[in-house]
Amino acid sequence: MDAERGLSVRLRVARGGFTVDVAFEAPPGVTRWFGPSGAGKSTVLACVAGLVRPDAGRVTLDGAVLFDADAGREAPVHARRIGYVFQSLALFPHMTARENVAYGVDRALPRDERARRVDEALERFSAAHVADRRPASLSGGEAQRVALARAIATRPRAVLLDEPFSALDGALRNTLAREIRRVSEALAVPFVHVTHHPREARAVGDRAVLMRGGRVVAIGPVDDVLGAAEEP
Repeated sequence: MDAERGLSVRLRVARGGFTVDVAFEAPPGVTRWFGPSGAGKSTVLACVAGLVRPDAGRVTLDGAVLFDADAGREAPVHARRIGYVFQSLALFPHMTARENVAYGVDRALPRDERARRVDEALERFSAAHVADRRPASLSGGEAQRVALARAIATRPRAVLLDEPFSALDGALRNTLAREIRRVSEALAVPFVHVTHHPREARAVGDRAVLMRGGRVVAIGPVDDVLGAAEEP
């Protein structure tokens, strides 16, 4: 991977007797992240986003240092410019879809520019028709699209997706996986997508990472990594 493009991660973090120790790179495009429950996948994403501080290691994005334990450097969450979609989606229930998407957009921008970015993000994920509705009135798929739109409206340098489609049926998961691929190509930034659904991953066919017991055990094309995941 070009050292000046994409995400480069090397980190070690110990919590509650469990240690996560990983190294991987995620170039622009979609990197699928596999592993059983409790493997440490969410911990890695939280460290990259700045929500958890690693005990050791280094994280860079497009050549910029986000974290370096040896140098004592740690960028604050807001300065990392990383979009994050949680499994719970975390949409604000009292806000409309448009207001949710607008929440993280730089308030220093002119109002027209902020509105344009929000509308563009909703359009990218085919969610413009729900812009004035609140989360309680949205279907599962519509809520997912709004959460994805919110993650990209800030013009992030990377996007982290922590099993956001786990509650959806297979057909809709595959549809949204293809949309993520399309948007990642348009934005030319890394998307790291945690999933345990092989068909969802094969819907786009990008590279994948397999994690077990806090360690990365395979990295490569999706089919190769899925084969490793199926080994006893």
